[in-house]
Amino acid sequence: MEPQFSQINENRSHETDFVVIGSGIGGLCCAALLAKYGYKVTVCESHYLAGGAAHSFEVAGYKFDAGPSFFLGIGGPPGDGSPNPLKQVLDAVGERVESKQYDRWIVYPPPGGGSCFPNIANAAAYERTILQQGGPEALRQWRELDRAMGPLQTAAGLFPAAALRGDLGVALTAARFLGPELLGTAIVAPMLTGPFSALVDKHVSHPWLRSFIDLECFVLSGMTARDTLCAEMAFMFSERNAGRSAIDYPMGGSKAIIDALVRGVEKYGGRLLLRSHVDEILIEGGRAAGVRLRPPAAAPSNGSVIRARCGVVSNASVWDTQRLLPAGAAPAAWERSSTATPALDSFMHLHLGIDATGLDPTLECHHLVVNNWQRITEPQNVIIASVPTVFDPSLAPAGKATVHCYCAANEPYDLWAGLDRRSARYKALKEERAQPLWEALERFIPDIRSRTELTLVGSPLTHERFLRRHRGSYGPGISASGGQSWPGPKTPIPGLSVCGDSCMPGIGVPAAAASGMIAANSLAPVWSHLNMMDELLPASTSA
Repeated sequence: MEPQFSQINENRSHETDFVVIGSGIGGLCCAALLAKYGYKVTVCESHYLAGGAAHSFEVAGYKFDAGPSFFLGIGGPPGDGSPNPLKQVLDAVGERVESKQYDRWIVYPPPGGGSCFPNIANAAAYERTILQQGGPEALRQWRELDRAMGPLQTAAGLFPAAALRGDLGVALTAARFLGPELLGTAIVAPMLTGPFSALVDKHVSHPWLRSFIDLECFVLSGMTARDTLCAEMAFMFSERNAGRSAIDYPMGGSKAIIDALVRGVEKYGGRLLLRSHVDEILIEGGRAAGVRLRPPAAAPSNGSVIRARCGVVSNASVWDTQRLLPAGAAPAAWERSSTATPALDSFMHLHLGIDATGLDPTLECHHLVVNNWQRITEPQNVIIASVPTVFDPSLAPAGKATVHCYCAANEPYDLWAGLDRRSARYKALKEERAQPLWEALERFIPDIRSRTELTLVGSPLTHERFLRRHRGSYGPGISASGGQSWPGPKTPIPGLSVCGDSCMPGIGVPAAAASGMIAANSLAPVWSHLNMMDELLPASTSA
């Protein structure tokens, strides 16, 4: 069912407590929790679909995920203690997502580099894969790295995202989790905020294993071990070793997650306005006081203003947030550092509707193709594909299947900059740059081209247009090896907070959800935050 929203010509001016700009996972998590805390919240989304990079869309009866398709720990019962911040938000607002649980994806090495192999979300199975692919020495080095990661795994899991906030109140909300482990956390804290490569370089020299580790980092953060935060990888190690890293596919696709978050916003009195493009953040008396919406083309004089009594939260990227501020509103140093944030490359997408007649019944959902182990981050080197109808046939007409194939953080925007999307050159470039994706799909569905009945090719310009995303970027390329750090929810402008993958803890669905949770917690009184934690977190984790 199509989401409901106000008529395009309706004046949407009103007053609320908080305006959230953007309905990505970070923005919706923030809005749902703010509404749960008792605030009046309005979410403004430029697109006609909610979800940001995680939205879903339908064409000719085929239902597609626009972006992420890997989800961990989102489908369990309420209060199951999942460390995934997205699941914690869903639990906090009383929403569930039905999902299919599985444990693997298939990795395809470069041509001539051996057979494909399963990557199984289990510590013992992971070790078997390393032994089979890299040999005994690779396994020995992996075990050394795993042992060295032990204290960091403990430290990374010490404070659940639900307990975190961006002010001094964290001393109270985190206090219940303090114990003997705290001393060890203090010792390893500098390593958590540094690059994962600091440990990898110390313990791993095996060429294939180093490439495999870089691959895992790249799929998570869009960067290799040299640039990925050690804390992100410590969480991954902890989940794998604890046996909690089974993968969930939401029935109905990523739309089911977005719908659940929207329900969480609306059940507590919040509002979602679609086709509501924010032109400007209003600054009054030096404080963020609301937003001005772009007037619709049908009624150019009908611009709406939404005033925010308590503040504005931007789920837009670090670059796009700056563009929404009036000239001179941002402190010069903050504006310079924000706009200078390096951007990761963009995406190429293939969304296909195919004839499923005679497809291998054992076909797995997720597939990852590596064209060169030595050049993980090079353009179109790593390609990811999913066939979600393996789990949910309702995503396609009877007898058909949906396929999503993409390369993320490795499609250069400069190849596309300035092209007219209606031009023959643009269409030719889309066809050319989609060829590696077709070839990747042929690794596991050899006759994919003849089966295809619907073809949609997405480029960096598609990403930029539909997500209102600077250069169609995968996200900020903030290196753990550099001097710049991921910002928290607070900004130098009073009343303006931020969330999303431009904030700590970074890129990825769990990270974006955590940023939204931290932003909402930081805006709520400490006692409200503590009450939410009492409802959400099992007593055993807070003892």
